[in-house]
This record gives sequence, structure tokens and C-alpha cells, in this order.
Amino acid sequence: MRDTPTPPFDRLDFIYAPSRDVPRDLAYLDETLGGRVVFAVEGMGAKVVAVDLTGGPPLLLLADHLDGEQPILVYRVADLGASRSQQEARGWLPELTFEIPHGPCCSFRTPGGHRMALYELTRPEAAAHFEGRRDF
Repeated sequence: MRDTPTPPFDRLDFIYAPSRDVPRDLAYLDETLGGRVVFAVEGMGAKVVAVDLTGGPPLLLLADHLDGEQPILVYRVADLGASRSQQEARGWLPELTFEIPHGPCCSFRTPGGHRMALYELTRPEAAAHFEGRRDF
């Protein structure tokens, strides 16, 4: 029998999607679909909302500062450095390394243009910091 390979990532925590009109999209997800608004923040010229549509991961994040039409699938990993090394050994090419409220993050694109990112949860308290905040 063939061994089942270990998945490369822990779980899909966020779908980070561009929005041309964050308040309009928020109203639709909240009022029409019945999603639970986790937060709606505005700062540094950007609006970002988080909506829970499933009662668990992934959380849908809509942002007006993201370029393009493709969402970014944000996967949690236990150790970002080790995950990067493993993926780079397989030919993976990282795009950007940056920080999100939850910890360090690294983005990449698949050859077909799908946007993905890996992050390590080093600041678990970040979720509670934003929970319930409604700037708009």
C-alpha cells in the first residue's frame, strides 16, 4: 500500500479577496447571506472586512487595497522558515515576504496565476484585537 503524503500546509485560514466596494460587499455578505461580521476596519487608506460564512476557517477577508481580481488563499504553517525551505527545494518561487497581524507571511503565485500565501501564527492574540471592531 502506498503511504499517504503529509499535507504541505496546516489549514486554509483566510481567503483574502479584492473588493471594489467593501461597504457594499459587506452589506451583501451580512444582510443577504447572513454571514457573521468579525470586523470592519479602516486605516492607512484601506478598508478591510472579515466575514465568517462557515462557523470556522476559512475567514473571508475583503480589502480595497488588493490589486487584481484573484483572491489570495492564506494557509497556516507551523514553521514558515521550514515550509519555505521545503517548497523552495521543490522549485517554488516566493513573491513577497511581509507581516500580517497574525505573524510573518510569504506570498507566491502558481504557474496558472492563482495567488497563495503561507503564514506562521506567532501572534494568536491578533484575532481578539480586531474581533467586533466596526469602523464603518
